[in-house]
Amino acid sequence: MDPLSALRDFTIRGELDKIVRVNGEFRFGSDYSFPCSAETAYRSKQGNLYTIETLVYYIKNHHIKHTEYLQNARTQGISSVTFPDRKPLLDYLTGKVSSSDAIEFLVPQNPKFPDLPSVDEYRPEDPVIVGAAIDAVDEDDGFKDSTNVDYMAMIRAIERPLKDRESLLECKNRNFYNVLVTSTKREEERQRIESQQRKDGLVAKSRLMGSDDRGLGGYGDDLGYDANPKPKMHLKGGKIGEGVPIILVPSAFQTLITIYNVKEFLEDGVFIPTDVKVKQMKGARPDCVTVQKKFSRDRDRVVTAYEVRDKPSALKSEDWDRVVAVFVLGKEWQFKDWPFKDHVEIFNKIIGFFMRFEDDSLESAKNVKQWNVKIISISKNKRHQDRAAALEVWDRLEEFVRSRSHS
Repeated sequence: MDPLSALRDFTIRGELDKIVRVNGEFRFGSDYSFPCSAETAYRSKQGNLYTIETLVYYIKNHHIKHTEYLQNARTQGISSVTFPDRKPLLDYLTGKVSSSDAIEFLVPQNPKFPDLPSVDEYRPEDPVIVGAAIDAVDEDDGFKDSTNVDYMAMIRAIERPLKDRESLLECKNRNFYNVLVTSTKREEERQRIESQQRKDGLVAKSRLMGSDDRGLGGYGDDLGYDANPKPKMHLKGGKIGEGVPIILVPSAFQTLITIYNVKEFLEDGVFIPTDVKVKQMKGARPDCVTVQKKFSRDRDRVVTAYEVRDKPSALKSEDWDRVVAVFVLGKEWQFKDWPFKDHVEIFNKIIGFFMRFEDDSLESAKNVKQWNVKIISISKNKRHQDRAAALEVWDRLEEFVRSRSHS
């Protein structure tokens, strides 16, 4: 029995619990077993044949919302059933309909050669096929003289293409997420090492020249860090302290940018809601996140690393000298116990950003409009616009850092 018919049979009989995955195959009780990657006869409206793994996961989870189903399937690395295919497929598997135009069952055995494997079982490299074909012709057609038999024509008659160029490029049942994660980590480590090497080289050069301020220093220059070691600067001086600069974000979930999703927004230019990130991270709350500007209008610009934190109370006095930006809630209590007189002083020494959805009520930004902060608007649904918003944050931040460094 083919995988699709077996799954339909078990679904109608209410025996889905008997379908168990064991290593790389699904076992249908003690009746059948199929490889997880085996294609079924059900073709999606997008043109591809669904695998038995995709259909088993769908029929066992068809009762949940489509968005949640897509997210869960993606997390487990399983291809999902598209929304247009959901109802027709469910109706067929549950027996509400007996057939569907989307079903393309395998071609039956060749009636000319009943002893040969079916067309879909044929593999050109199998020598048994050739032998069986010869025997079949001798028996059925009475050929006695093998010199009159065109064996190649017989073989071609039962050949079929197993894969074409398009199906090879689709890489079905392959998940390259781990490859992406590994390569990204390697690239980040390479950039970190190169940045440190450049910094060490400039520090050594400046010491050798005995120079304090000859153009090598200045945190906000094109190199993106302070090459001359200076004593830590106090807030009254207006400059940035020694070390990696800090960006503060609110710890409250009612704000758009938090410690959970700030990295994707600033590094990749993509806004992911905090609740989604919390589920993906399984609730693990990072104390500190490092972000870098990985996209720019200026492709030759060297990226700078920033620390992102959401616990101002944990900052030491010297840490405050490194704080360059803050994402604000729009509430005064966010700045309680900060080492400043008021929000006027705060936003003279630290650049502020307020993130909002573009169609939200302006009432939410009532306090913010009285502060010296930049309001950044993003769309609730148009994720392709996030990059422009993130780039605006980076442009404002870098301009502010340069002005502080040279003040």
